[in-house]
Amino acid sequence: MHRQPARAGLLASATLFAAAAAGAARGDWPLHGLDAAETRYSPLTTLTPANVARLAPAWYADLSGISHRAFEATPVVVGGRLYIATPWSVAIAYDARSGRELWRYDPKVPRAIAGKGCCGPVSRGVAVAGGRVFLATFDGRLIALAADSGRLLWTTQTVDTTRDYTVTGAPRVVGRRVLIGNGGAELGVRGYLSAYDTETGQLAWRFYTVPPRPGTRDGAVSDAVLESRAAGTWSGRWWEWGGGGTVWDSMAYDARHDLLYVGVGNGGPWNRQLRSAGRGDNLFLASILALRPRTGEYVWHFQQTPGDEWDYTATQSIILADLKIDGRVRHVLMQAPKNGFFYVLDRISGEFLSGTPYVEVDWATGLDPHSGRPFENPAIRYSENGAPSAQRPGPLGGHNWQPMSYSPATRLAYIPVIHAGFNYVAAGPDYATHPATPNLGLDPLATAVPEDPAIIASARASASGGLLAWDPVARRAAWSVSLPVPWNGGTLVTAGGLVFQGDAQGDLSAYAARSGARLWSLNLGAGIVAPPISYAIGGRQYVAVAVGYGGGLPQVAGALTAAARATAINRLVVLALDGKATLPVVVPPPRVLAPPPATAAPQQVAAGKGLYERRCYHCHGGAVISGGEVADLRYSALLGDARAFAAVVHAGAMADRGMPAFTTLSAEDLEAIRAYVIARANADARTANTH
Repeated sequence: MHRQPARAGLLASATLFAAAAAGAARGDWPLHGLDAAETRYSPLTTLTPANVARLAPAWYADLSGISHRAFEATPVVVGGRLYIATPWSVAIAYDARSGRELWRYDPKVPRAIAGKGCCGPVSRGVAVAGGRVFLATFDGRLIALAADSGRLLWTTQTVDTTRDYTVTGAPRVVGRRVLIGNGGAELGVRGYLSAYDTETGQLAWRFYTVPPRPGTRDGAVSDAVLESRAAGTWSGRWWEWGGGGTVWDSMAYDARHDLLYVGVGNGGPWNRQLRSAGRGDNLFLASILALRPRTGEYVWHFQQTPGDEWDYTATQSIILADLKIDGRVRHVLMQAPKNGFFYVLDRISGEFLSGTPYVEVDWATGLDPHSGRPFENPAIRYSENGAPSAQRPGPLGGHNWQPMSYSPATRLAYIPVIHAGFNYVAAGPDYATHPATPNLGLDPLATAVPEDPAIIASARASASGGLLAWDPVARRAAWSVSLPVPWNGGTLVTAGGLVFQGDAQGDLSAYAARSGARLWSLNLGAGIVAPPISYAIGGRQYVAVAVGYGGGLPQVAGALTAAARATAINRLVVLALDGKATLPVVVPPPRVLAPPPATAAPQQVAAGKGLYERRCYHCHGGAVISGGEVADLRYSALLGDARAFAAVVHAGAMADRGMPAFTTLSAEDLEAIRAYVIARANADARTANTH
């Protein structure tokens, strides 16, 4: 299984990561996770608990003109230049000391494809290596730019554009390979990871995570292992559904053992009865794969959630470390995935070492101590037993994409956690798929956000977020901080003894890494979901973070993020001791619900609700309550004009602003949806006027 890696590949990787390590020691943030192990542990020590109270903005860049969608990117800093990708995949380079813009490259992603993404046209950043900036675009292109000028060097299309693929993750570079996955599991696609030559943009290899139709092959490096290990774990006609298993975010690389680790996503649709006739583990869904980065050769895998049907992805941040466990130093991989267990694996062999709940877990009673396989609660298989399953974690997970960090000094992992459940209810026998729409295999009405304000308030009160410091050896929490909104930013930990995290209400805070005491906080004008970074130039230490709220939870369930500061601001903020910049304060204008009268028959409103929850909620919010990132239709001027409403929704009159055309909706469907939105707006207007 463990073949000797090719010397050329190892030398290229060693050279790259030696340069990155040297850059980090100088104060750069050269890789997505700072280092190849993705620790997000800054070695800088100028900022300390004693002086962090003096931290203030040094410069900022207002990027609201590009988009007000979720701003999720990790900046990369190399040689005094800061590189970042905005929503809609625009790459920008700045002078990292002054904030002067050096260049900008706009790939002009068509706005009409916004509906292909489950969670907005986001980008989690770029990769920088060998004088090149690698940008992955929302519409599936991989682009190489000259780092000094932004000049286009090459571009290649990585996905089938006739399918509902998108790319939101940051590329990674290992040796002469630039790696990128894709998203769209819920929209009917089949996941894979691709490796391209950094110099030419030529495809080097591709690894599919879900088997093809029986009797066919892809001509890919994954063919043999899919046939021998994965195909027998699937049933039914999964290939007609897509299958899912998208590689949409996490990767890490171990140069010592020349192993690339990749997190694989959920099944598509979620419902295993539809996807796989209710049978099988469905490899490699919800798994971690170890591959050889030069060739894509399979080495090992570990599946966390066999037969996943709860959106329990394994795409959350992967961190590599050396831990002393039972008196022996082990080379480990750590992950806190959606399913609520914190995993520690031997990263050479894939051996399961431990798995412990880090949030509330009631879908499984524990993990087998030898294999790591979960002991499932028998009531959770909603697609097979015909009963709803209310459980924690829900599809948000105990931890989502927002990166965690790890400090070798404190030996703690710092996790942005989520405390929220969900009630899974299987779809009925008449379930049908739709393009550019998440096809979950759930009953859209039974799982919808409630409309009753009292029930919404109760659901909001039962969901929260937090910052958790986790000891992976002792397998317990060292400390935690509670946050009122579930959806917050990623974390950064520094050798100066500080943990930084932004939150939904716009506060960037610094905590004592050992105790969790909050030492400093500053509001940056809008909610934060991105992770901060730290870099140094001329002996001065900076902290940088992308500011702009949105993404998964606010987009589909804005009712649960009412306390978030969802001001339509996108800005990059860079802070330093005694910074002198002043952030403009943006106060959104007050809005008053004044919809047209609700005159439609109850039957039409009910039909409209069903259509809305199936076709519209994933952008405009359950119960027609937006999280602020996408238009809140209750306030729309289009509600009073049926022809204008149809022109936008059916004919695509606002496609250039991200509103795709839903051409399969009939005139009757359009009027039913409009009637439902008007009814919701009137109901909420009455509630607002009585308080």
